[in-house]
Amino acid sequence: MILSCQNIAKSFGTDVIVSGASFHMEDREKAAIVGINGAGKTTLLRMIAGELEPDQGVISISKGKTLGYLRQHQDVNSTASIYSELLEVKRDLLDMESSLRQMEKRMRHFPEVRGETAAVPGENREQPFSAEDMDALMERYNRVSTEFENRNGYAVRSQVAGVLKGLGFTEEEFEKQICTLSGGQKTRVALGKLLLTEPDILLLDEPTNHLDLNSIAWLETYLQNYDKAVLIVAHDRYFLNRVVTKIVELDNGHVMSFDGNYSAYAQKKAQLREIQWKAYLNQQQEIRHQEAVIAKLKSFNREKSIKRAESREKMLDKMEVLEKPSEVKADMHLRFSPREISGNDVLQVRHLAKSYPNNPLFSDLNFEIRRGEKVAVIGDNGTGKTTILKIINELEDANAGQITLGSRVQIGYYDQEHQLLHMEKTLFEEISDVYPDMTETEIRNLLASFLFTGDDVYKRISELSGGERGRLSLARLMLSNANFLILDEPTNHLDITSKEILEEALRNYTGTVLYVSHDRYFINQTATRILELKNQTLFNYIGNYDYYLEKVGELSGAAASVSVKDERPPSSSREDWARSKEEQAKKRRQQNELKRTEERIAKLEERDREIDALLSQEAVFTDVARCMELTGEKASVAEELEALYEKWEELSE
Repeated sequence: MILSCQNIAKSFGTDVIVSGASFHMEDREKAAIVGINGAGKTTLLRMIAGELEPDQGVISISKGKTLGYLRQHQDVNSTASIYSELLEVKRDLLDMESSLRQMEKRMRHFPEVRGETAAVPGENREQPFSAEDMDALMERYNRVSTEFENRNGYAVRSQVAGVLKGLGFTEEEFEKQICTLSGGQKTRVALGKLLLTEPDILLLDEPTNHLDLNSIAWLETYLQNYDKAVLIVAHDRYFLNRVVTKIVELDNGHVMSFDGNYSAYAQKKAQLREIQWKAYLNQQQEIRHQEAVIAKLKSFNREKSIKRAESREKMLDKMEVLEKPSEVKADMHLRFSPREISGNDVLQVRHLAKSYPNNPLFSDLNFEIRRGEKVAVIGDNGTGKTTILKIINELEDANAGQITLGSRVQIGYYDQEHQLLHMEKTLFEEISDVYPDMTETEIRNLLASFLFTGDDVYKRISELSGGERGRLSLARLMLSNANFLILDEPTNHLDITSKEILEEALRNYTGTVLYVSHDRYFINQTATRILELKNQTLFNYIGNYDYYLEKVGELSGAAASVSVKDERPPSSSREDWARSKEEQAKKRRQQNELKRTEERIAKLEERDREIDALLSQEAVFTDVARCMELTGEKASVAEELEALYEKWEELSE
């Protein structure tokens, strides 16, 4: 065990953040802390990092183990370059390398005959070297060079460059001064420095913020191969699915651990919630039953009946009443309803181009969107995805091209920077000024459905957190009754529960959606088509994110196959390439089908063994009806297995 938290509690004033929290981590384990916004995830990380003291409880880290912590926000104003800042992390190796060079310099100037006097360049006097001096220097050189090599010192500069490129920095940006960077870039620099220090326990608070899809994929691979412990706070469920093997849930101050990735946790959590609901409902039913019996006994108005009623009352008083399970998703209500149906052709974009001085974004973009489609635009940071949305919404001018909206199209726009909100207004004013026909009660009910209650409605928007502004923007968007939603990073600042509510709302939405997002899980749940902005043009994929990954993989495989064949006599017709791509897709489908068949066979064979075990039990083989039922099921299992064995043999060939 490398980290242990026992009975941790923390409060701020009357607000209890964490209460009686206990969990532990093993060496090399990858875990995530999840919970709604405000649950105390960052507070728990800060206590583990030593930045906050718990009110009670013990946090223990194994002796001699190091800990590194990435905060959500960085305030770095160094004048050093990005590259030199990260290289400085390896200062001990750099000093070791400098020492080796100095020793090599001295050894090059040893005299041919030991014991003679030799002048060492750069020194003002001559130094005599004895055989013992030379042997000692050689021994030290061998010791230092061995350690330098074992610690991969020769690769330190390429390691720094690899981390920077993985986090999305180009070589041209390596020499930028850190004080000139944006907040997101500074966070990426801090993440790079932390990864290079290679602590025994890595604490990461929202590490995927400010990373594009390629950088997130790189970080996933890095953490998967990281041979030390990692504890993450993140709302990126796709990222959590690929990296972690344990989920630590923080809910109403209490902690519960689940083995597996996020999907496994979500499934187990749903099962647990169902069990809790059943137990609660059963207990409530029992309480009502006992109360009815007590009332009936008292109504008899006899001494014995009254005593029996009092006995039951004492039993009820001693009963530990279960709390009603909180249904988090019921708290926020989000439903998009178009006021009217648009025409089939919602949007047509022709020959769209945009560039800034010394920064061409894209040229000759052509695409169209039809009613009912849910289209995700993906691509690296800085390629112009948000710019496309702004041009469509007439918030920015294009250099060239034409944008045509279809008949009866009404746009609802969600801006990731929330620039459409008026920071000086209160929440109540923001809604009432845009929708003056709404009554105070209607406005309060609307805001309450987005978790703004009581005096919250009189807060100024400038005082809200990013997640709160996001919820307010969604409230405005819902009121618009638009039939074409254009969303720019709608899941930014939303916790996982809010994301799931938004996903469900979009899946049930009968209108059309165009959005930009880096949230791969969200894209997977909502997109029917993906447009990838790459190399200043768009590539179209009809499907969700998993389909996109599959197609990109197929195209990469086909490209690799073609490049190998190109070394031989060329035969690169368009038909050959298409045939090769189809063959690879067919092979992959067959492999997937084989895997599914093997899994089904294993499941049926297990059931067959279970039936045999049941039939050997006296309580079963003496029960004719049960025996016939199991015998019939066994025959069905045998019949399906026979067919699957034949199918497996065919697929294996």
